[in-house]
Amino acid sequence: MDIGCGDGALAAVLPHPPPVRVIGVDASATMPATHPGTAVRADARALPLASGVASAAAAVTVLDHMDEPTAAIREAHRVLKPGGLFLATAISRGDSPELAHVWRPVATSFDAEEAPALVASVFGSIGAHRWDAPLIDLPSSGAVRDYLIGRQVPPERAAAAACRVPTPLTLTKRGVLISGRKKRGTG
Repeated sequence: MDIGCGDGALAAVLPHPPPVRVIGVDASATMPATHPGTAVRADARALPLASGVASAAAAVTVLDHMDEPTAAIREAHRVLKPGGLFLATAISRGDSPELAHVWRPVATSFDAEEAPALVASVFGSIGAHRWDAPLIDLPSSGAVRDYLIGRQVPPERAAAAACRVPTPLTLTKRGVLISGRKKRGTG
């Protein structure tokens, strides 16, 4: 299950045909329609699946958009089979440090600093694999502007900030991949 599937980017990178059936879930009225596989419109806090039916659930860069991500984590736990795998990613408050003089990520309810504890509160034992690496190249001021707009910076502010950033620029991305398994013998 791909929670917050958007247009299905995660499902699109799986082998075709996928080795398992992938169900995308997204609260958007339009995104599930563009998903390459099976997708439904639903709230991650009330998944339209029976308990104990999913082998895995992934929430990639989605829980940070929720006021109460723990409710969605509990719901993913509910639909997982015993032994089922849960994966989630979270961006760090220290992401993109090269832009710190013009922009900082907004603190969220599910960032890399707090997310592992939230997942552990539902799954118990978890794995947390942090990343901190130069990953995105922004070749021009226009690319910096677009990057900032994609992070909810108003266009005028993004354009002004981009003029103060030397380019080309390689951004360091920071975050965490969290994994947890539903314990066997739990419902």
